Amino acid sequence: MKNLEKYVWIEAEQWAEGLWDTENVNTDVIVVFSNRMKWIASFYTYKNIQTIRENNRNTGECMNGAYLWSSDMVLIDIGSRERIYEVINYLIEADEFQTVFTRYPDVEIEDDEYYPKGFFENN
Repeated sequence: MKNLEKYVWIEAEQWAEGLWDTENVNTDVIVVFSNRMKWIASFYTYKNIQTIRENNRNTGECMNGAYLWSSDMVLIDIGSRERIYEVINYLIEADEFQTVFTRYPDVEIEDDEYYPKGFFENN
């Protein structure tokens, strides 16, 4: 993976302007490599975990905030595009990417939005 190009899709970039609070966010992240391998994780800021806990206390969910569970969770200090890229690159370099992210079926070049047509040919 270290030598493969990658395309990173961040769910928060699809939200309406002003909804992405980099201090208090959780967002799905999909990484697709030029060999069509697709990987997914969910990035949460530490502050967002506290927000979720407080909301769950009020709504009664998760035993009134007693627990929180999320598959493929990655906790980060700042939920910015730059920080997410830094974490992804670090995980790849440290050979930890495959432990943190979950692999999904390979993308089909022709019809998968996470493998943008022409992206890898131009990068």
